[in-house]
Order: sequence, then C-alpha cells, then structure tokens
Amino acid sequence: MLDASGLDLLFTKARTPLRWTTRPLEEGTLRQVYNLARMGPTSGNCSPARIVFITGSMGREKLRPALSAGNVNRVMGAPVIAIVAHDPLFFEQLPYLCPGEELRAWFAADVGLSEETAFRNGTLQGAYMIMAARALGLDVLPVSGFDQSMVEDAFLVEQGWRANFLLCLGYADFDGLPERAPRLEFDQACRVVE
Repeated sequence: MLDASGLDLLFTKARTPLRWTTRPLEEGTLRQVYNLARMGPTSGNCSPARIVFITGSMGREKLRPALSAGNVNRVMGAPVIAIVAHDPLFFEQLPYLCPGEELRAWFAADVGLSEETAFRNGTLQGAYMIMAARALGLDVLPVSGFDQSMVEDAFLVEQGWRANFLLCLGYADFDGLPERAPRLEFDQACRVVE
C-alpha cells in the first residue's frame, strides 16, 4: 500500500491548478508519464488512447481558437498541453496487444462496439495519465471546454484519431488558490449491493 504521503500526492493534497510557473517540462518526463500510464489495465488490453503533446507556440496557436473562452488563459499558460484522444481503429493493434485471442475481427465487425470500447478505455487511459503525472510530481488540469472538431482538424485528422479531453501538465503556481471544492460523501454517491 502507498503510505499517507503517496496518497496525498495522488489524491488528498493534489489540486487542480489555476496558474502555472515557468518551470519547463522535459520530453523525458512526458515519456515517463506515458510509460507509467500505459501499464494501467484496459479491456482486452485494447489500449486505444493516443496522446498528442503540444509543447511549442505554433501548436498552442493552432489550439487557441478551439478553446472555450474561460479556458484560454489556464490552458495556454501550461508548459505542456496533452490532447487525450483515441484511435477508432485500435483493434488493428490487438494481434500484438492481445495475441491468441482473435479479438481484431470481433471489433472490426461491430462499429458500435469498437467505438464504445475505444471511447471508454481511452478515457480510462487518460485518467491513468493524470495519476502518472501526479506520481511524478506534476500538476494536472483536465479540460473538456473545447471544440472537438476543431482540435481533430488541427491535430488528429491525418491519423484518424478522435479527441476526448485535454490535460494541461506542468508545475502549478498555487498562490491564492481557493479552498478545495466539496466532494460527495460515500453515502451520497455509492450503494453496496449483496
């Protein structure tokens, strides 16, 4: 089990940043984040998530028009912006990812199932990215306020990937951060069924 400091780093003390420091984020750290996140489980080891890391000003300017007005400053100030996407044709990798299971044909024959699987498991892998980044001492801002079609046209059309959400990664400036917003208690959000 993780000790209290590990749980603090991932959950209880981790906060969503409003502002960022100018401390740079190296590509090696991005590779570490991905290499940790890819180890999380997905159904049938399907691993549909695809990540585009935006690190420079040209990529940021391509992204800017797709952002909701309220997100522009927070997103553009992050050292790295990751587009968490998924590959609708993830099943083409299944002979490698899940050898001996013959899953490729099953997903290739059912568009609805493959779309649902790609979205669900790609989202799950995006959550692993958050935990991996926090485990490495980074701060993370997840963002869903953007125009999906614009992001796909600007960054993903060549690969045919589909955008899900953005993750801003870096080192936060927590000066003046308000109190943590409340969370639902166990009895408000959970049921135990025997």
